[in-house]
Amino acid sequence: MASNLLDDNIEDILRTVLESASEDLIVVNPSADAIEELIDVAGGVSELPRIRLLGDESTLKDVMSDFILASNAADLIDDDSLELRTLENGNENSLLVSPNEVVALINVGDTVAGLATDDEEFVSLTHDSYATAWEDAAEFKLRTPPLSRVRSTLADDIGEPVEADFTGVLNSLQTARGDGDGLDEVTISLLIAAKNEVLLYDISKWGEDVGIASKATFSRTKTRLEDMGLIDTEKVPIDVGRPRLRLKFGDERLREANTDQLASVAQNLLN
Repeated sequence: MASNLLDDNIEDILRTVLESASEDLIVVNPSADAIEELIDVAGGVSELPRIRLLGDESTLKDVMSDFILASNAADLIDDDSLELRTLENGNENSLLVSPNEVVALINVGDTVAGLATDDEEFVSLTHDSYATAWEDAAEFKLRTPPLSRVRSTLADDIGEPVEADFTGVLNSLQTARGDGDGLDEVTISLLIAAKNEVLLYDISKWGEDVGIASKATFSRTKTRLEDMGLIDTEKVPIDVGRPRLRLKFGDERLREANTDQLASVAQNLLN
């Protein structure tokens, strides 16, 4: 059975396979790095095959805890370009399986190679096997909303300047986990709201409606940021009911920061 070494770069391997697999691609047991690269590369390919990702549940949970990556994955799911299901056996080989080709992803130290074969009998057997495994696999439910929906509703419900700032902060980050490596999506939303002096009620209602987090989570995060001095609030009276709170920056360094500096300044203050 003849085989070819595709490349030693996971990004190039995935791009080559995605562009050549015209109809269907089953991605079997990819590593966390491979999932991240797959989502990133797929976002830049104009004509995608149907991507069916069979992954280890714990790996998928860890990768999808990053809002930036998960919301981009949700866009692909929303476009019917990506489906996620979980493997029962996490010891499966890492494979890219199309009806015409099988590519094994092989890790050697820091190098990833793609070993490919188009042997008809082997490819057919492998594709049929994993197509059956796919039918038996449980769906991985991604609860993160699509980034395109987050941005469009933010512009419509809160304002285009707020959406522009939100996008600018995301673009300045590599990850949005809130675990020390990046700010989470609720914190980013509140910081941007404070920058534009938006009401807490408005930003938390938007966040709950779009599926980012509950109003209670927004309120708890606001209290934490307020206690740490990053944001401040002022009461705004309304005709009926309790006054609402307008969010403002509580630290001069945040007020002086440009949008692309805001995340790093806030991260330094939080740490």
